[in-house]
Amino acid sequence: MYFPTAEIEASPFVPPLVAFVVSFFTSMGGLSGAFLLLPFQMSVLGYTNTSVSATNQLYNVFSNPGGVFRYYRENRLLWPLSWIIMAGAVPGVVVGGFVRINWLSHVRPFKLFVALVLLGIALEMLRDLLGLIRTKPAPRYTQLPSRPVVKVVESGLSRVAYAFDGHLYSFSVPVLFAYCVGVGLVGGIYGIGGGAIIAPFLVSAFHLPIYTVAGATLAATFVNALAGVLFYIAVSPFYPDLNVTPDWGMALLLSLGGLLGMYFGARFQRRVPAVLLKWMLVVILLGTVTAYFVEFWRG
Repeated sequence: MYFPTAEIEASPFVPPLVAFVVSFFTSMGGLSGAFLLLPFQMSVLGYTNTSVSATNQLYNVFSNPGGVFRYYRENRLLWPLSWIIMAGAVPGVVVGGFVRINWLSHVRPFKLFVALVLLGIALEMLRDLLGLIRTKPAPRYTQLPSRPVVKVVESGLSRVAYAFDGHLYSFSVPVLFAYCVGVGLVGGIYGIGGGAIIAPFLVSAFHLPIYTVAGATLAATFVNALAGVLFYIAVSPFYPDLNVTPDWGMALLLSLGGLLGMYFGARFQRRVPAVLLKWMLVVILLGTVTAYFVEFWRG
């Protein structure tokens, strides 16, 4: 099957199958899998022109509702967290899109950029798993029975607090908002909604349980990715020499697998220990980083 915008030929069965497997596992950690599907498209399928970023964003738009719906049904969708991520990241996504088109349109420097971003995420999570980041356990919250659902206790412009499984968790709204602006910038350049960047930090730096941030980051990634797709479509007339708009055929095939993978991944998440989910993310990130560094040095 030929994909005109991507300028490649590929089997129509491969993209949805790969997307299903990737998103099944990554959605358990609040990631859509787009950060892994990008190197798959570039290195395996040979999709290397600029429009791969927009295609990756469109994959998030079509596939993320599967995971979001499942987390919503289980009352584990932390809406205040989603709104903060969206408010901070959407402006960054637009700026990041300009950077991608004007300064990172060539494949080689783009691969180095991706490798450095993912390496930073992996090292932060590794520090947390190895106990190099000392944290106090979350205080007990006895006003509600211990249930694996999210209950917002406080939601304001300075602080958000919520109860989950008998413990109370909280975070600073201004600090998280500032961080999300940077996440949106990097996510816009990379061609992802930002969930792959912020979800690990919510767990390791803000010390929030992975079972409560996954749905929120997927919901925010959906909105951020939509902003990214609309941006690329809007600016495409100003860059006639570049393929900027998404390849709809490739995005739909990836999304078919991603939609199902995220739904079932969200469904089975609670059956997997949190520490195992963290190690899974670290291994995936470091493997991707290694592959990108190798390809960068090879030219």
